[in-house]
Amino acid sequence: MNYILFDGSVRDQLLPFTFTRPVADIRIGILTIREKWELLLGFTTTTVTEDYLSEKWPMVELEKNILINASFIPSENLANLVKGLSENQALFYEDEPIAFFSEEDQEIDFDTFEIIQYTHDDVLRMEHTWDIFSKNHEAIERDFEWLTKDRTSQPIPENTVAFHPERIFIEEGAQLPLCSLNAKDGPIYIGKDAEIMEGAMIRGPFALCEHATVKMGAKIYTGTTIGPHCKVGGEVSNSVIFGYSNKGHDGFLGNSVLGEWCNIGADTNTSNLKNNYAEVRLWDYETERFAPTGLQFCGLMMGDHSKCGINTMFNTGTVIGVSANIFGSGFPRNFIPSFSWGGSGGTTTYKTQKAFETAEIVMARRKMEFTEEEAKILEHVFEETKKYRRE
Repeated sequence: MNYILFDGSVRDQLLPFTFTRPVADIRIGILTIREKWELLLGFTTTTVTEDYLSEKWPMVELEKNILINASFIPSENLANLVKGLSENQALFYEDEPIAFFSEEDQEIDFDTFEIIQYTHDDVLRMEHTWDIFSKNHEAIERDFEWLTKDRTSQPIPENTVAFHPERIFIEEGAQLPLCSLNAKDGPIYIGKDAEIMEGAMIRGPFALCEHATVKMGAKIYTGTTIGPHCKVGGEVSNSVIFGYSNKGHDGFLGNSVLGEWCNIGADTNTSNLKNNYAEVRLWDYETERFAPTGLQFCGLMMGDHSKCGINTMFNTGTVIGVSANIFGSGFPRNFIPSFSWGGSGGTTTYKTQKAFETAEIVMARRKMEFTEEEAKILEHVFEETKKYRRE
């Protein structure tokens, strides 16, 4: 069977992260959503996404296909039902399609399908940006179970303090001397060739992905994922960092999500709770206004390739687009458009030529190339978000 992941109806609610990737390639838990589906299905997948992203993430359609809504995070039960779909069958959760069978070039009319309602209580769906951190606890638990099943962890070093070691899994090549791991409230996963430096204190559920680093004396609280090749220090709570991003120094990051190739300057702090304890409102790209989240705790949403200088202060519920560069004293606005340059005193347009020069240098440090394909995607984002900027 050929499996195809599609963005679904919530793609715009997951901006700025879906400016530069399909919904399927958002990281929540230990793995991306795509990696979870491929693990449980036993097959690779392709993607139906925005036209400007489809050169990097092409769709492969065969004679028989099952299309899967990537906003649904799989359980083993859900994956088994998806694998069992046959001609003219669709699996729905309430009014939303989870998956459906499609023949090549078939026009989809769900009125002609046999609709199977998914009624199990294990639905985990990502509908808003803040779901990435607020549902990360459960996502780590699920991924941990799948990734460690019938496997043996590398031994915990004798000089590392470990509470509930049966819920700690260490992959080959990981280094973690003289640190503290507390898995009382959830599992701790340490990826291949990752490093936790001396004096760091970790509380699970927690995921440190391959080749990532937690720096000396860091304090990492529950529900946090540090993606591949990231470097993180200071204090982090219930946050998800997708990959290749750095928060290398002291400062607080809480109830936040960082995309790829971000950099947080030393002593930067994010507020995750309003002074009056009121519900946090967050910029909504669909309505182009601030919308309620239903959350009391919500910090920073930062798109790919964005950076901030030392001692930056972010207000509760700040949204930063793609490839923004923020610096200076005071609190910047709660919504900073993509390709903005500046801070609390105002911003100008961060020209693509300069932004691309930086991206090329940053990626080369990780022995990766800033390709023409990447440049085309960012050019599209630049044009699409022009209406938000003061030129």
